[in-house]
Amino acid sequence: MAGGPADHLDGATSTVDRQAVWSALGTVLDPELDEPITDLDFVESWTVSPDGHGGSVVTVGLRLPTFFCAPNFSFLMVADAYDAVTAVPGVSRAQVTLADHHASDEINGGVAAHAGFVKAFEGSINGEAAAELDELRHTFLAKAALAGQDRVARPLVDAGRTPEELAALTLGELAGTEADTDELIRMRRRRETIGLPAADDAPLLVHSDGSPVTVEQVPLHLRRARLQRVGIETNGEYCKSLLKIRYTDRAPAAAGS
Repeated sequence: MAGGPADHLDGATSTVDRQAVWSALGTVLDPELDEPITDLDFVESWTVSPDGHGGSVVTVGLRLPTFFCAPNFSFLMVADAYDAVTAVPGVSRAQVTLADHHASDEINGGVAAHAGFVKAFEGSINGEAAAELDELRHTFLAKAALAGQDRVARPLVDAGRTPEELAALTLGELAGTEADTDELIRMRRRRETIGLPAADDAPLLVHSDGSPVTVEQVPLHLRRARLQRVGIETNGEYCKSLLKIRYTDRAPAAAGS
């Protein structure tokens, strides 16, 4: 989605690269769905304005499929979007807010105050926050890495690769094969992020602790990976449908409108 929804540049003196802002938002994932918030249409609006001192102020409005989306996932996306946008060269200040959510006040206030998840919900009647979110992020990245093994291995299985061959394959050996796709890059990034083997000499198939999958374990491991992928993708389609229904009359504006 080049340019993005409600893409505005206020004033003529801002020097920030607007595409860099949109690309930065594209690095922010819904942790449960393992998709960028830009692809999911969770970015309802964003503007870039000069700050009067040679920099730019970026304002981003996010939305989610339901009023009751999990506060922990929601907080992660708002906080990650804030961090991504403020890291763009030329951005001096950012405001990222979530609308139409039962915990919008806590989430928006916590991110604006640079507070963690627990601090943001301290004293809240919601009682949602029990711990910070690093473990949650790790859990869902691990699920995404497992699902990625199915996406990468599926073309190889369809091409007739045996369990013996699959168990022996390393990531570096996938270059030039049916599995040398964007999905391979995506899987390697997920594995790198959570500390699983991702170098060229790393096995294609690994367990959650990074140990290699044996020949005997390959069929069951791939079934588990496929179930994980199907679950993530099904949930993603469901959320997209809910978002479309919820915001039928509030579709993002075309770029530059």
